[in-house]
Amino acid sequence: MPNVIAKTEHHFPSLSAGEVYAAWLDPAAVRAWMQRNLERTGRSARITEITIDPRVGGKYRFSDIDDEGQENPAWGYYRELMPGRRIVFTWFVEPAEEAEDNSTVTLELRPDGEGCVAIMAHEMDAQWADYIEPTAKAWKGMLESIEEST
Repeated sequence: MPNVIAKTEHHFPSLSAGEVYAAWLDPAAVRAWMQRNLERTGRSARITEITIDPRVGGKYRFSDIDDEGQENPAWGYYRELMPGRRIVFTWFVEPAEEAEDNSTVTLELRPDGEGCVAIMAHEMDAQWADYIEPTAKAWKGMLESIEEST
């Protein structure tokens, strides 16, 4: 069965493609927008870990912990880094997903006037087809949180 893709885009009227690109790779920036995203979604959680090795093959790990003490990690590996233009990375939330290696996110950045347009596409196994809309909404929220955090 072919993979499915959750796709969204966001226009940043005052952030350049380079600034949005940097916001994905700078640990302090990621911590700020991820915390903002938790707040936007109404989750009562706090960011506990942001680790980023920004090179092709480098690993990242993001984690938060909720009020019940439940840790919610996400991690993956950078497959492509084109400054100011494109980031391709895997996205895993469970070890079985990493073993399958079938979850890839592509962030495309295109200049647009004083700002840019960010297009996110998350390709995943067809078993997750029911999650296309919530996944696209989650990525959209992250993009909006970048804008709100700068």
